[in-house]
Amino acid sequence: MPGMLADSQMTSEVAEGRELSPRIRRALELSYGVEGVVAARVWQWPGRVAVGVRGGNATSAPELIRRVEAAVAGLRETGETWDFGILEDPTK
Repeated sequence: MPGMLADSQMTSEVAEGRELSPRIRRALELSYGVEGVVAARVWQWPGRVAVGVRGGNATSAPELIRRVEAAVAGLRETGETWDFGILEDPTK
């Protein structure tokens, strides 16, 4: 998917000479700063951003999404659509 980025990919992106945009890097930082977030990914297309997060076992999905939405609200641009969702657990 275009613009798909995750924390574990940040180092490889830089190593391969592809820098994350400051805005996407900040969205990841803010998402990981939310208590309970154990994984985050951000996808970006023209006029649209999607954020996926995975929480720990004791984290309610709706509450986690609400807190992530609030954390990244300041990054939204006028006329832009942001979608939020829960990432599947890769071990299941």
